[in-house]
Amino acid sequence: MAFAAFATTEAQPQTARRKSPIALFLLLPGILYLVLFFLTPLISLILTSLQAPSEFGDIGVYDYAFNWQNYVAVIESYWPHILRSFGYALLATVFALLFSYPIAYFIGVKARRRPLLQSLLLVLVIAPFFISFLLRTLAWKQILSDESLIITSLKALSLLAPDAYFAGTPFAVVFGLTYNFIPFMTLPLYTALERLDTRYLEAGSDLYANSFTVFRKVTIPLSMPGIVAGTLLTFIPAAGDYINASRDFLGGPDTQMMGNVIEANFLVLLNYPAAAALSIVLMAAILVLVGIYVKRSGTEDLL
Repeated sequence: MAFAAFATTEAQPQTARRKSPIALFLLLPGILYLVLFFLTPLISLILTSLQAPSEFGDIGVYDYAFNWQNYVAVIESYWPHILRSFGYALLATVFALLFSYPIAYFIGVKARRRPLLQSLLLVLVIAPFFISFLLRTLAWKQILSDESLIITSLKALSLLAPDAYFAGTPFAVVFGLTYNFIPFMTLPLYTALERLDTRYLEAGSDLYANSFTVFRKVTIPLSMPGIVAGTLLTFIPAAGDYINASRDFLGGPDTQMMGNVIEANFLVLLNYPAAAALSIVLMAAILVLVGIYVKRSGTEDLL
């Protein structure tokens, strides 16, 4: 008996060793994909950010070097855009959370016993994805323009000053970011709230807690994974967005974000090292902020 047990114990590691090459083979496509489409562009971006102008002085020609001063230069030149980008992204994330939570709660909890209504509401949340991001933003540019029916009606009713305008203001940019990223906030919240056990809410009421206390002490903590996931899915792309703040859409000269600066350096100024350095700064800042946020929210397992 002892020999049989020993033989079985010895056979298990051998079986695990035989399976390891198969597991590695199955992981190989994913590893190759990450190397080709994530690691390789990232290395190329880092090398570009360290380039120095060519000695021939031609515009858009740079030589590989270790010119780390590019990072200092872009931070000194574009720190207002960096702060503005994270400020707009933070405001859009907060507004998206305030708008999305009631929607997700109604779909995930209140409409749980009506599958048809729940499915219809989910389709309405996902429906904006069927229209191009650019077209949706362009439509809001027309709606918020000075000649639009809404703005002219508000001015005619004396609800707005005659010289008031919305397009090209920070309000328009934050509004556009909030509108475009609300589905990214709503869906994770719905996923968390749809799994919420309503018996916990009933137990809180049975313990003489009012509705607000039950919401604060029970509902929010149980839906925290959805809140964290939704805020990350909203804040990260909003911080790097360059469409809403563009002059061609909802932005103006004083609302430019980092995405607009990176686009201008890459495509207009042909300053590839500065654009690459700004991209690295943006990614590093987002990683630091996300790490601190997840750590403070107590959901480290999401990383």
